[in-house]
Amino acid sequence: MTNARKTAFSGRPIRISTIGIDQRQLFGLGGAYVKEIELEFPVRIVTRGDEIQIYGEKEIVNQVKEVFEEMIKHLASGGFVSEQTLQYAIKMKKGEDSLSFAPEDDRIIVTNRKIPVKPRSEGQRKYVEAIYNCDLVFSIGPAGTGKTFLAVACAIRFLRERAIDRIVLVRPAVEVDEKLGFLPGDMKEKIDPYLRPLYDALYEMFPRGQVERYIESGIIEIAPLAFMRGRTLNNAFIILDEAQNTTIRQMKMFLTRLGMNSKTVVTGDITQTDLPLEQKSGLINARKILDEIPGIEIVYLSEKDVVRHPLVQEIILAYDRWENRSILTSEENQKE
Repeated sequence: MTNARKTAFSGRPIRISTIGIDQRQLFGLGGAYVKEIELEFPVRIVTRGDEIQIYGEKEIVNQVKEVFEEMIKHLASGGFVSEQTLQYAIKMKKGEDSLSFAPEDDRIIVTNRKIPVKPRSEGQRKYVEAIYNCDLVFSIGPAGTGKTFLAVACAIRFLRERAIDRIVLVRPAVEVDEKLGFLPGDMKEKIDPYLRPLYDALYEMFPRGQVERYIESGIIEIAPLAFMRGRTLNNAFIILDEAQNTTIRQMKMFLTRLGMNSKTVVTGDITQTDLPLEQKSGLINARKILDEIPGIEIVYLSEKDVVRHPLVQEIILAYDRWENRSILTSEENQKE
């Protein structure tokens, strides 16, 4: 930077604290990211100790401030800043890219056991991208494809980045071919068995005590679908799990709960519906009538996206072959 340009950017700077942040990642090797930002915006940037000083016109300086704040937030949530990450932030502030700030190397968060959560297949990658970019996402696929786990991971990321205020996890309380009859205890004790998979996902990503504190404070809410009627959920990340077990009326009721600055993810496996035979699945119905609405994305996962035990993939394929043979046999019998 020339002396003439330095003189042009005088006056009082806007300051950003970098306390607790790895400056080597934030600034790039030899300050490369700082230099790149100066090339993209007409500002002067000075880094001193645990502080960034930005000189220039107020509007531009605020844009640069937001770029640094995005990267600092990204690092604080366990991400890694690269050239791609920097360009994402710059384009967002210049209005050249409407995509959300995406994690580096597809990493969403790091679990309680320091294991990074990220998509492990092309289908899962498309699913996560849809969550970042759309306010309503349907994820349809067989067991073991990460539908619920990835949605919960994204919700936690949004919460940590303060993009939302709370997480709402919802499930229909439907039994799997078993009539359990009367269940003892209060309301929470009666419905908890149906919601246990959601707790399991949370305990993978948070220490148990933190999950309980978040639930007590209302930051995380886990509830049966019936409790959603009459509500409007603003500033929330809402997940409806096992949505194949919703009726058409229940699905309509749930989808109309979406409030301002909220995201909704609906997950389900349409091959494992536990509704009575006379009941039509709200998930199957919704995918037919909502497919062409802008802002709604329907992502289909398959056995190729299964990330459980390798036998799960083989089991899914075996059942698919059996069901296809059964359909063909039924059609042949009808013709005869």
